[in-house]
Amino acid sequence: MAPNQVSSTPWYKEHWTWLLMLMPVTAIIGGSITMWLAVTSFDGMVADDYYKQGLAINQTLARAGAAANLGLKAEVRFTADGLSVALQAKPGVELPAKLMVTLAHPTRGGLDQLLVMERSDGAYHGRLQNELVSAHWKVLIEDESRSWRLSGAAFLPTETEIRIDSADLKPVD
Repeated sequence: MAPNQVSSTPWYKEHWTWLLMLMPVTAIIGGSITMWLAVTSFDGMVADDYYKQGLAINQTLARAGAAANLGLKAEVRFTADGLSVALQAKPGVELPAKLMVTLAHPTRGGLDQLLVMERSDGAYHGRLQNELVSAHWKVLIEDESRSWRLSGAAFLPTETEIRIDSADLKPVD
C-alpha cells in the first residue's frame, strides 16, 4: 500500500457515524414517548376563573372556622369499594342528614370524586364511583348547604382510616 493511499471503508462501518446518529434518534424516541403521554393521559382542565377562585379563599377560611365553632370531628374509613364517615359535634349541635365528601387527586382533576352520603346507623356511608389510584388524596367533607367544611389528607390506598379535627386548624394572620 502506498503512503498516499487512504483505506476506504463504508460509512455504516464507522463507529463515529453511529455515535453521532444516536443523539437525534434518542431525541425522536423521547419526543414520541412525551407525545404519547400527552395524548393518552388527562390531567384535568386548569380553572378558567382562577382569579375568582383566589378571591374566594376568605369564604373557604370562614367555612373552616364555622366547622371549628361547631366542634366538628370526623373519622373516615376507606374500604375497597366505598367509605364511611363518623361525624361528631359539640353537644346540642344537630348533624346534617346528608354529607358531601370530595376526594381530590393532587394532580389529575379527572380522577376527583364527589360522594353525597346519607346518614344511617350513626354514620354516613357511600360507594366510590371509580377505584382510587395510589396517591396523596385531599378529603373534603361539607354539609349540603356548604356552610362548613372539614379538610384532611390521606395516602390511599395505604391508609384505611383518617381523623379530621376542626380544632387542628391553624388561624391565619
